[in-house]
Amino acid sequence: MNDLPLLTIMMVVPLVGAAVIALLPAGSARLARPIALGTSLVTLALALVAWARFDSGSSERYQLTETHSWIPQFGVSYAVGVDGIALSLIVMAAILTPVCLLAAWNDLEGTPDGDDPKRTKTYFALMLTLLTFMVGVFAARDVFLFYVFFEAMLIPVYFLIGLFGGPRRQYAAVKFILFSLAGGLIMLVAVIALYIYGPGGEQGFLYEVLEGNVGGSTAAQRWMFIGFFIALAIKAPMWPVHTWLPDAAAEARPATAVLLVGVLDKVGTFGMIRFCLGFFPEASKWATPVVITLAVISILYGALLAIGSRDIMRLIAFTSISHFGFIVLGIFAMTSTAGNGSALYMINHGFSTAGLFLLAGFLIARHGSQRLADYGGWQRVTPVLAGTFLVAGLSSLALPGLSSYVSEFLVLAGTFQRYPWVAAISTLGIVLAALYILLMYKRVFTGPRPTFSDAGSGVTAPRDLGLRERIVVVPIIASFLVLGIYPKPVLDLVSPAVQQTLQLVGVSDPAPTNATGSAQ
Repeated sequence: MNDLPLLTIMMVVPLVGAAVIALLPAGSARLARPIALGTSLVTLALALVAWARFDSGSSERYQLTETHSWIPQFGVSYAVGVDGIALSLIVMAAILTPVCLLAAWNDLEGTPDGDDPKRTKTYFALMLTLLTFMVGVFAARDVFLFYVFFEAMLIPVYFLIGLFGGPRRQYAAVKFILFSLAGGLIMLVAVIALYIYGPGGEQGFLYEVLEGNVGGSTAAQRWMFIGFFIALAIKAPMWPVHTWLPDAAAEARPATAVLLVGVLDKVGTFGMIRFCLGFFPEASKWATPVVITLAVISILYGALLAIGSRDIMRLIAFTSISHFGFIVLGIFAMTSTAGNGSALYMINHGFSTAGLFLLAGFLIARHGSQRLADYGGWQRVTPVLAGTFLVAGLSSLALPGLSSYVSEFLVLAGTFQRYPWVAAISTLGIVLAALYILLMYKRVFTGPRPTFSDAGSGVTAPRDLGLRERIVVVPIIASFLVLGIYPKPVLDLVSPAVQQTLQLVGVSDPAPTNATGSAQ
């Protein structure tokens, strides 16, 4: 146990900030924004301290650990700790939260009841509460504790969509909660089965106790795998349980969409590594052909839906279905190269999706429409917005030199080692990505200068990105360049966790082959 409980402090700080905001008197509601931003920056500083204290060369499976008895009769502990994958996702969440809070600074202005101090306080308090649960779900080392955070995350997201979203917000929020609760109930059955077939004891739900020690017949382990996988596939989201995502992303505020798709949905792929592969190695191998098939379908189907979309926010959501297909493909290819690529892809996708959603939000705020057909020629009016949107789009389509390229290349190269035909088919996703990104940019930003006013109306063309909006964009663009040119620090962080997971599954990288196809 570490002397300083960093992970617990990282959960408590935003929760305290949310409580302070909720208790603000109505006349001081304007302080909700700076308090939320300041609290998130403190959390980010703590996350960077955790990164600095993490020893990627250590042989310990989890670091920064705390373990306290909670419900010993059922083997439940309050246990937190991180490996490299979990820590990188926590740091990503800690970076994106202040970015999203700054982007959402004026989200409620111009909306019905937008000047209601209660709404302002509620909005920013929910964002900080969500940050607490995001840190908790990645930091948990106990399956039951993970499940608690997994379900608790639904509450702030449901209200962020249902109270502050678009015209169909209630439909989108209910659909989101129904899909998520269904997945949560299926996972609960699997968690109960773990208690029955696990080693038991006062700390029987600890990850390190369960890894490689889940008993039961082969059939029982496969059913438990299926229970976890279905719940995590809904969260990821994968085809065919993805249909809640476009509605939720289209109706949510852009900042909420970033945290939902860029961070929360990573719980699905993170859980596949932690539970499906770590607890059920034989079942993972058994299910691999089906999972890889679903991943390839997600890659191609999500890309085709994006090409056909006429709504900017839904289009970006569909691209994420395709990207998650690549992440899942890399996980179940079960090679170190593909595994490292998937772990890095989770980080890169978070930043590239943040760029697209937030810049699309800035665009929509200026014109009031999400329909692609209502735009055209905007690069002549808002050149900085157009340029930054293009960079975010190029990162999303994996242009060499930008972040997503490295992770996508690693996933495909690692998959080719074991499943060359699968890798070959999946490369079609790269071609389709170029189509949906460049077609979106063409429809929105190229063409003749648009007309925004009739003679004498007094309506002027929309302004380009302001100072606050440019500050929001800077760290996101910087992440594209840094992770695209020098991804080594993140790969060094996640690689030991990937290797340990592959050892738990009992697989090793295929031997290289020569030109005739025989092993070297």
